[in-house]
Amino acid sequence: MLESAWRPTWLIRSTLWLHGVAVLALLVSPMHWRWVLAVMLANHMVLMLLGLSPRSHGMGSNWTQLPAAAAARHEIALTIDDGPDPVVTPQVLEVLERYGVRATFFVIGARAERYPELCREIARRGHAIENHSQRHRHNFALMGLKGITKELQAAQDTLTGLTGQRPRFFRAPAGFRNPFLDPVLTRLGLQLVSWSVRGFDTRVSNAVKVTNTLVAGLRPGAILLLHDGNAARTRAGTPVILEVLPALLDAAVANNLRFVTLQQV
Repeated sequence: MLESAWRPTWLIRSTLWLHGVAVLALLVSPMHWRWVLAVMLANHMVLMLLGLSPRSHGMGSNWTQLPAAAAARHEIALTIDDGPDPVVTPQVLEVLERYGVRATFFVIGARAERYPELCREIARRGHAIENHSQRHRHNFALMGLKGITKELQAAQDTLTGLTGQRPRFFRAPAGFRNPFLDPVLTRLGLQLVSWSVRGFDTRVSNAVKVTNTLVAGLRPGAILLLHDGNAARTRAGTPVILEVLPALLDAAVANNLRFVTLQQV
């Protein structure tokens, strides 16, 4: 596949320009280093805040909702992160099968290697499997160009090798990222995806609260986020996603919304 050229956003272009001006300013007037340092720190603070905001667009293309054409067709996407999980994922697949819904699973490469048959079963049932990094490292947003490339390429190789389907979309661990991510995504032909609404179902054990949050965000073009891996448990010990899904899918039908995978858009 031919690699497309990376086109930095205006913010990244401005940052590169600012770094050049800072070097020149220090060469011409080194006594003003404090002012140069203050400007550079402010710039890096902006980049850091954007990196900690999963739905921001300043560092590159980021799907926070489906394209306008999909929204016009009343389509929405259910995305499920952090699997596959040997206990939760098979039950999620059964619920989705019962409703005739196809979802997009953002899979961790290392977990796919641990449960290869489960990963293949997700694909066999018509769901999309996408890249959620190889190891889901907590320091992902602090990694450099080489580290990010290694993580994404490893997951691409793992998931393509297991399913025969090359991922086209990527979701960063916890949604956090840095300016090095966008050029890597461009080189690998991946589109960054965040979400329109999430229920924080890895932390919130109240299934009703998670359901209400997601249902409130149901609208044409919405990208919904749930988790089969690292799922919180209710007081009865049930993974939250299993109690949320039926009510959420029923609400989508009642609102005349149709589920599609990201690759179907």
